[in-house]
Amino acid sequence: MSAKSAKHIRDKWRSKTWYMVVAPSFFGNIELGSIPAQEEQMLIGRVVEATLYDITGDFSHHYLKMFFQIHNVEGKTARTLFKGHEYSRDFLRSLVRRRTTKVDGLFNIVTKDGFKLRISVSALTLSRIKTSQETIIRDMMEKIIRDKAKALTMDQFVQEMVLGKIASDIYNQAKLVAPLRHVGIRKSKLIAAPTDLPKEAPVPPPTEEPEEEEEAEEETEAEEPEEESEASEESSE
Repeated sequence: MSAKSAKHIRDKWRSKTWYMVVAPSFFGNIELGSIPAQEEQMLIGRVVEATLYDITGDFSHHYLKMFFQIHNVEGKTARTLFKGHEYSRDFLRSLVRRRTTKVDGLFNIVTKDGFKLRISVSALTLSRIKTSQETIIRDMMEKIIRDKAKALTMDQFVQEMVLGKIASDIYNQAKLVAPLRHVGIRKSKLIAAPTDLPKEAPVPPPTEEPEEEEEAEEETEAEEPEEESEASEESSE
């Protein structure tokens, strides 16, 4: 590389400004890290990834990946909206067991203040169950999720979702139908935001649920990891 090219690269980075990205206010405006940009408008719409552990400081939340989308810049501070969350791939693999049933539910919901979310819920049993039991558990999932969405704002719903309150409510009801080992909201995604948000706030287009995770889970059925079993049971309760 010539000296002229090297000088050009250095000048390009020197012209950028570093902005501090913060989580939404209902997560305490926790700092998520700094990112560079030549102009603040170039930050609008960018998605930042963190773990729930980075926000709460609780190591038991390390498996939950959080996504935040920048929607406004104030000075050197980039403010974000909750974009979604998902289980880490390793944690998802650890939940799969042979000779058990995994009950999945996928629901599109609208919160009290008009945010549209797509929610993926999973319940894992201690042994195989009947199809009729799966149907009952899935109906319980849907009722609890939709009742919560109608009663809670986006901020309240996200807090209860990622901190396990909604999953705990589902577990307490569904365990009456069949013995359960884990219940959790393994993934969520913001589909659309209300139109009365600031104009900088993007309205994400509807997206199809990817199937790659399901394939990864099927591959793990050939293995039966036991070392994380107790940890998974504690997280569900």
